Amino acid sequence: MKPKTLFDKVWDAHVVSTIKNGPQILYIDKHLIHEVTSPQAFNELEQRGIPVFRPKQIIATADHNTPTLNQDQPIKDALSKLQLEQLSKNCNKNNIKLYELGHKYNGIVHVMAPELGITQPGLTMVCGDSHTSTHGAFGAIAFGIGTSQVAQVFASQCLLLTKPKSLRVTVNGKLKKGVLPKDVILYIISKIGTNAGTGYFCEYAGNVFEDMSMEGRMTVCNMSIEMGARGGIIAPDETTFNYLKGRKFAPKGDGFKKKVAKWKTLPTDDNAVFDKEYHFDAEDIEPMITYGTNPGMGIKISGHIPMERGNSFNKALNYMNFEAGERLINKPIDYVFIGSCTNSRIEDFRIAADYIKGKQKAAHVTAWLVPGSKQVEKQIIAEGLKTVFNDAGFELRQPGCSACLAMNDDKIPEGAYCVSTSNRNFEGRQGQGARTILASPLVAAASAIAGKIVDVTKEKVALEPLAV
Repeated sequence: MKPKTLFDKVWDAHVVSTIKNGPQILYIDKHLIHEVTSPQAFNELEQRGIPVFRPKQIIATADHNTPTLNQDQPIKDALSKLQLEQLSKNCNKNNIKLYELGHKYNGIVHVMAPELGITQPGLTMVCGDSHTSTHGAFGAIAFGIGTSQVAQVFASQCLLLTKPKSLRVTVNGKLKKGVLPKDVILYIISKIGTNAGTGYFCEYAGNVFEDMSMEGRMTVCNMSIEMGARGGIIAPDETTFNYLKGRKFAPKGDGFKKKVAKWKTLPTDDNAVFDKEYHFDAEDIEPMITYGTNPGMGIKISGHIPMERGNSFNKALNYMNFEAGERLINKPIDYVFIGSCTNSRIEDFRIAADYIKGKQKAAHVTAWLVPGSKQVEKQIIAEGLKTVFNDAGFELRQPGCSACLAMNDDKIPEGAYCVSTSNRNFEGRQGQGARTILASPLVAAASAIAGKIVDVTKEKVALEPLAV
């Protein structure tokens, strides 16, 4: 038989039928929903008199527009209150499991689903959210869909799709001190651009990804969409199996052993051919930061902003108030945000706490730490990390998407600089006129302490707060 890629194996196993010389009907195993992109789809079904076909394959959570303070009190924001009430009504009416605000399993959809074992190798998963690609870290085909497609899955548990082409990004070697998974994916995007993955599904290969934790793999796959890819995927292995074992919705006992045996057949076959390939050396990667208004506008933290020209480039620098050719080291910052579906797992907060311990946040910096789920929040408290953060002047808030997209009150003021562990630095993404610098949790933590962007690779980092 012709060698197959991991993506081919999962995709082909879910094809219900193929339209002659056209798209395919793909069965969807798990449908994740939240309060922002589901109401219109529910309304469409109700207007057409169509029931939800397989409600047990759907998991709902509240995350995008939820407050991150006083979640036990009535919601003040009228829109958020309405959206959450509507989500609850729709789920109750259609017998869909909902982890509402305050529930012990509530959290950002792309954080709580993996930690509950809902996400598993070999599945097809969708959500009305572009960063659904996160779940590909487990060897699943996962991607974001639009509201009309949400309605399609509600009605049929299937989607009509054209199969994407295959892309593989391979990174081998040993990562340098201070280089985290966030730096790896920011480096890749800075090299290949934000459109290189358009029309493709990207597999990540090489020892760098094999050596990553599941949290790290999720960070990488999460940002696949930022290179234009439909999604990202990493072959399941012992790291995957160990992570899933014992999770609430993971198979148990002999059932788990049988699943693992099946999952071990999923990795890409030797000699499988990809439509496009990129190769990188780990030794070339350093801690990264962005300087512009898309994730591809990234540089090594010790580097200089490129001397490019062009309307979009100039517009981005003008928005950020940066200049071509300058370095960002020692640039003053105003906010730090550690959170989002990219970097809000317990590993991210352990890394930040390890750096912060015994230090004090710069007086002029506002530092928000927003866990990705109630379970992460519980771990932060149980491990004593909350005390570390509080002692250093950081504010630990409650779970939610928060300042990643500023749909709630967590907004960065106009003109302020925010070093953020989120996934997008678009104009106005974190608040109207806000200036976002994407970075890893380590760089974000160090910047909060110093009050400016610092090179975390140096043995002796200047940590004195800036005079303001």
